[in-house]
Parts: sequence; C-alpha cells; structure tokens
Amino acid sequence: MNTVHKIGRRKTAVARIYLSEGKGNITVNKKDYKSYFTTGTLQYKVEQPLMLTENLTSYDIKVNVYGGGVTGQAEAIRLAITRALVSINEEYRTVLKPEGLLTRDPRMVERKKFGQKKARKKFQFSKR
Repeated sequence: MNTVHKIGRRKTAVARIYLSEGKGNITVNKKDYKSYFTTGTLQYKVEQPLMLTENLTSYDIKVNVYGGGVTGQAEAIRLAITRALVSINEEYRTVLKPEGLLTRDPRMVERKKFGQKKARKKFQFSKR
C-alpha cells in the first residue's frame, strides 16, 4: 500500500495527513499526538474514525496542521483521517457517514461590520 495524502479543514485550521501501513503511530507536527493534544476529548476526536473502523493499530499517520485553535485542528485531522480511510476501503463509508464524520463543517466566524462593536453587538445606544 502506498501513502495516502488527504486534506481536512475546520474553521481556519488546515490538516494534511499522510496515512501509510504501520503500527498505529500518530504524529502531529513532528510530536506525538498525545503530547500535542493534551485533553482526552481532543485525543478521542483524532482517534474516532480509526476506532469506528477498528484500525487503531493498522496505520501510521503523519500530520501537518496549521491555523485555528486546538479544537479546530483536531476536527480537521479527524476529517482528513476519515477521507483517507474511505479512499482506502469504500466499505468504511457505511460506518463513518452516519456518525457525521464525512461532512465538512461549514460554520465559520462571522465578520465584524463597520459601525458596530463586533459581528452582531452594537455600540451602546443613548436616547438623550
């Protein structure tokens, strides 16, 4: 099996992953993913597609991720891993699609408008 290269995005985070056969090592920006993502929920998000398809120890994953915050980065990695697994084996789609892992979350930060304090918040109104 050759190396599979896929991209995942979430908010402003972009994750490029290189998935190849191995022992289950996940490296994020040349660090182990457990030291990069310190909380259990973020580690779970990265592992989720591998756990659902029972491939936790089947593949080595090398990740380059930039932009956004840690949660956005973890979800971008999750999307990229999901896309890579589906490209390897089309049968994984039936497991991953109902969990909502194949959909790219389109929600982005709303822009700030001029004459306002933030995107929706206005300056304080004074009647007198």
